[in-house]
Amino acid sequence: MSKLKIIDQGSGHFVVEGDLTFSTINKDTLKSFDFLKTAKEITLDLSHVSSTDSAGLALMIEWIKYTRSKRIRLGFKNIPEQLLNLAKLSGFDKAIQFTAPPSQLAFAGR
Repeated sequence: MSKLKIIDQGSGHFVVEGDLTFSTINKDTLKSFDFLKTAKEITLDLSHVSSTDSAGLALMIEWIKYTRSKRIRLGFKNIPEQLLNLAKLSGFDKAIQFTAPPSQLAFAGR
């Protein structure tokens, strides 16, 4: 098990490192969305995610809901295959955050 870390790369770019699993995502993770307030356009690079499960997908959905409510553009890159498979099972892989860079995303309500 690798502890979940979100590393600021500057200019709204972050690297998610470690596991996106039930054992690493807790109430503190869900309360610590401050990094999502640092820019109007956020990119989360998931290339350093070691393993994931449905809790990881649920966290991504919460990030999307949060950024929509704050009118922040959010996009993901390098989504692990395991996470994409979970998203496909739920039909969530069609969400624009999975398919377009943040610069091409409209604010919520547009």
